[in-house]
Amino acid sequence: MLTCLPKEDPVLRVVPMPADANAHGDVFGGWIMSQVDLAGGIRAARRANGRVATVAVNSFVFKEPVFVGDVLSLYARIIRSGRTSVTVDVAVYAERSRMSADVVKVTEATLVYVATDAERRPRLLPDPEPAKGSG
Repeated sequence: MLTCLPKEDPVLRVVPMPADANAHGDVFGGWIMSQVDLAGGIRAARRANGRVATVAVNSFVFKEPVFVGDVLSLYARIIRSGRTSVTVDVAVYAERSRMSADVVKVTEATLVYVATDAERRPRLLPDPEPAKGSG
C-alpha cells in the first residue's frame, strides 16, 4: 500500500457513487474503464491539439477493487507519438479513507488514440512543443 499520490497533478479526479457500483459497493469495471478512457483522451487531445478517437486498448489491469466513496486520481502520460496516433499510459490511484488517507494503485492501462479532423478522418499530429529550458 502506498502512503501518498504521485507528485504530478492528476489529469482527472472523480468519486464513484452508488449508481456506479453493484449491491455490495464494488465499482463496476466498465465505469472505471470509461474514466480511464476520459483521462487518456484528455492527455491525447492536448498532444493532438484537437479531436482524438480511441482506437485501441493495449492493456488494462485491475490491481485492486474500487469502492463507492474512494477518491480516484487518474494520471496519464504519453509514451509514444506517431504520425497520427498517441499512446497513453494511465495509472489510477484510490484514496480509501478521508481519515487515514490510505492510497493504493487500483488500475493501470495503455490506450491508443488517433487525431481526427472535422470529418473524423485521421490527421497528422502537430509538431511537439519544444522542451522547456531548451533554446
